[in-house]
Amino acid sequence: MPGIHVKFSVNPGSMDTRKAADAAGRLEEILRRHPGESGVRFTADPGDENPLVLPREALLLLAHVLTQVARGRGVSVIPSGAELTTQQAADVLRVSRPYLISLLEAGLIPYRLVGRHRRVVTEDLMEYAHGLWPEGNRPSPGNGTERP
Repeated sequence: MPGIHVKFSVNPGSMDTRKAADAAGRLEEILRRHPGESGVRFTADPGDENPLVLPREALLLLAHVLTQVARGRGVSVIPSGAELTTQQAADVLRVSRPYLISLLEAGLIPYRLVGRHRRVVTEDLMEYAHGLWPEGNRPSPGNGTERP
C-alpha cells in the first residue's frame, strides 16, 4: 500500500539509551497510576483544551520499544498481515535470501506468488521463527547463524 511502511526499525545505538530508559520508566509509572483506563490523556502545554488520548495498548507497545532500546537492542515493528518480500523475510530471520527461498520451496513457510515474486505473510514467518528459536535462543545479528 502506498504510504504504509511494511517495517519500521530503530537500530541499536541510534537513540540515547538513557532517554529511552527514562521515558520507558515514566510511561510504566503512568500506566500503573491509570490501571483501569483504556486511554491516557497527554497535553503538550498547560491548559491545552484538546489533549492527546493514547490507547493503553499503544502505550504498552511504546514502553516495550523504549525498554528494548534502553537495553541497547534494535526494534522492528511490522504490521499484522503485512506481506514481506523474500529479502525482508530473510532479514527478519537473519538468514540469507537464498536460504529463505529454500525454506519456502520446501514448504516450511507458506507464501504466495505475485507475478513471479514470492510474498510471505508476517504471521506465517513468525510462527516458523518461534518454532525454531524458543524465547531467548534467537541468534544475535551478524553471528552468521542460520537455522534449518
